[in-house]
Amino acid sequence: MKKIYIIGVGLIGGSLVLDIKKGNPNVTIYGVDNNNKHLSKALNLKIIDKVSTMSTVNEANLVILAVPVDASVKLLPQLLDAISDDALVVDVGSTKQDICKVVENHPKRRNFLAMHPIAGTEFSGPEAAHLGLFKNKTNIICEVEKTGIKLQEKALELFTSIGMRMRYMNPKAHDKHIAYVSHLSHISSFMLGKTVIEKEKNERDVFDMAGSGFASTVRLAKSSPEMWTPIFKQNKINVIETLEEYILNLTVFKKKMQNDDFKGIFNDMENTNRIKIILKGIE
Repeated sequence: MKKIYIIGVGLIGGSLVLDIKKGNPNVTIYGVDNNNKHLSKALNLKIIDKVSTMSTVNEANLVILAVPVDASVKLLPQLLDAISDDALVVDVGSTKQDICKVVENHPKRRNFLAMHPIAGTEFSGPEAAHLGLFKNKTNIICEVEKTGIKLQEKALELFTSIGMRMRYMNPKAHDKHIAYVSHLSHISSFMLGKTVIEKEKNERDVFDMAGSGFASTVRLAKSSPEMWTPIFKQNKINVIETLEEYILNLTVFKKKMQNDDFKGIFNDMENTNRIKIILKGIE
């Protein structure tokens, strides 16, 4: 894969091509973005080698679609229309049902690989991109059987070479599970931040009194609303279901507080401590 086009030069796309470039120094990275400042920064940071446009995407061997998920749904069919018969398009979005649905009957469906690398930070833009983001991280692959054998083999070999572990899942299951382990976490963080900002009007008090627990819990509230709003919209049904369960747990916790049931609270926290075993090796 000599020519790689990255559509959207932000944290995920930028980090991905940095890792690819490190292991494949002869590849040329072409950046496409509707934000010219992002393209200039990506050039200066040597994330991309050249600035390009959608009009030349037919020259690409690999296209990485790394834009907000609502834009991906619109752009993917256009990309498949434009690419050559032996090129591959991959997307890195946090929702998979809509993106797979929109091209299920496309003549070049075999030229698309739906994936979700489970990695990231709360920062955005090309300056947030860095080497090694995907090392030892899971890459969820959806509907791999619908991608051409030779194309998928090349792509999976490439992503394995930068340290990712492959996991296969259907789009519906992916979106349901990711609502619990990712989308709910972001909503919780945003709403905690909102609650504190609204209650604590004195920003200095927040700064002085916030400990590491608050900082780590609210970290995701610094994430991009432009990226996360479309994710919540596309995964609305699953997100609402997770919220209902989360709110129920919060309500039960509140009632135990009101009833001085601190033994029940202790037991709940102790039972939840086993999350340390489940998450061992991820942190």
